[in-house]
Amino acid sequence: MKSKMMSLGCNLVAAAAFGLFALAAPSAMAQAKGEANVNASQCYACHQPIQAFHAGGKHKTVNCVSCHTGLANHSKDPSARPTTSVDPSTCGSASCHKDQFDTLYKMDWHKKARAEKALYSGPAPNPSFDKLMAPHGFTKEHAEPRTHAFMVYDQFIADRAFGGRFQPKDGWKDLARPGGFFKTWDVLEDRYPGEPHKAFAPGYAAAANPVCLSCKSMDHILDWAYMGDPAPGTKWSRMSNVVDMAKDINHALNCFFCHDPHSAEPRIIRDAMIQAITRPEADTLFHRDANKPKVEVHDLGLRGYTRKIAILDRYDTKLQCGQCHVEYNCNPGTDTTTGEAVTMADQRTNHFPLINVFELSQHYKNLKFKDFKNKISGAMLWKAQHPDSETYYGSVHQLAGVECHDCHMPKTKNKAGKTFTNHWAVSPREYLKETCLTCHPEWDERQANYVIDGMKNHYYAKLRHAEFWLTRLVDKIEEAKNLGVNDAALAEAREAHWEAHIHWEWWTATNGGYFHHHDQAVKSINMGTDISQKAIDKLDGVMAEERAKIAKK
Repeated sequence: MKSKMMSLGCNLVAAAAFGLFALAAPSAMAQAKGEANVNASQCYACHQPIQAFHAGGKHKTVNCVSCHTGLANHSKDPSARPTTSVDPSTCGSASCHKDQFDTLYKMDWHKKARAEKALYSGPAPNPSFDKLMAPHGFTKEHAEPRTHAFMVYDQFIADRAFGGRFQPKDGWKDLARPGGFFKTWDVLEDRYPGEPHKAFAPGYAAAANPVCLSCKSMDHILDWAYMGDPAPGTKWSRMSNVVDMAKDINHALNCFFCHDPHSAEPRIIRDAMIQAITRPEADTLFHRDANKPKVEVHDLGLRGYTRKIAILDRYDTKLQCGQCHVEYNCNPGTDTTTGEAVTMADQRTNHFPLINVFELSQHYKNLKFKDFKNKISGAMLWKAQHPDSETYYGSVHQLAGVECHDCHMPKTKNKAGKTFTNHWAVSPREYLKETCLTCHPEWDERQANYVIDGMKNHYYAKLRHAEFWLTRLVDKIEEAKNLGVNDAALAEAREAHWEAHIHWEWWTATNGGYFHHHDQAVKSINMGTDISQKAIDKLDGVMAEERAKIAKK
């Protein structure tokens, strides 16, 4: 029972190590398997870091068998690995965190399924999106997110991810199921078992890989080494067969992403986030945050490979939500120095910049990495994920001390009148009384919505301007190439495409950028528009000279 049991598994195993656990009742899972409470002191002998987490923590009276089964056999034979529950319902039992669990899986009927960002009503409507992103897999399907309950489900069925192999057992009828807690493989099926990871029909792509699964679920936490490096004893790594790994994942957004199961302290577990905030360059937005929390990184690698978690001295949801709501590289690409492919064997395929939009270009140049080549212009480009946390840093609300959870997961009361943190993480428009109107009591809900809509309108109009000029630049580069313009001029225009693309793609990929940091968004988008316009003017001049030369011949 080594490294993996320590973060989730061992984290609670060791928690049992005091005789304290004899006071607590076993969980339903343990009772169903006939598990008796254990003496935690026997566990601490091997899992010493857990003792520090558990001894003074809120879970000190929770017995190890509440989250682990097979402990009796494990105490007799350490090689007999116990089973650790990664199921959120373990935390959400009636006697523990039921309110948080129930709200986490509440349906948001305003967020429609399979709503692509390229739809006319989306943040990056076609025809611009397909032209600017071709031939990237996201042009197959780039759907907007729904609630956390669907994080795994929606990724597995997206046309761009697994080639169309995973589908709901009940087909489109399954969308009528009103959210709620479910296990992925109770509702999905593999239509092409035994087949390799590939696209099974035109219009699909097989772009999923093991790193991108880590944003949706951490069912594999005990079987994954730090940074997803392949190591003896691990079950999964960056280079694993992604189809097999997907079939081992049942739960979306496990509770232990943000809550340490032994101490109940706030924490982060995404390895690339831990690497970013601890890298010696100290170049991230976290490092510049005057009010950043104290972070203690713990290596829980008892099985012979490194596993890390980071305990925070207070909740900082810019980091905790930022484990997923962040720009990160999670795919192969191209080394800009050698021109060679960067495969999943390279640690650059699991990387968090954690910087702002104005620094991104230089960061990826220093990393010597670019995602894909635009099919029309030939420029090497970047594909954003969802830079929500970075966008929020430095905003008016962030500087005022407002955290992600204050607006997306506000305190509320249950039917008994008890206050708890609502885990229905949706738009603050669903919580205006608990959020906007708390700080702006002079408003009513209609006024708050009116202000938000005004910001959104201004933002989207700027994006449409940027889109027009960026697509115009792509067409102009194609025209210049066909005309025979020299390579130096084309290279300069493609570099401009790279820069302008960043200031468009960032804002189509982020969620709520118009509200999270409106001023930065408008400045960046306008900068991208200006870069495109100037590059077009320059190419027009070069092409005029080229046409004059042709005319003289």
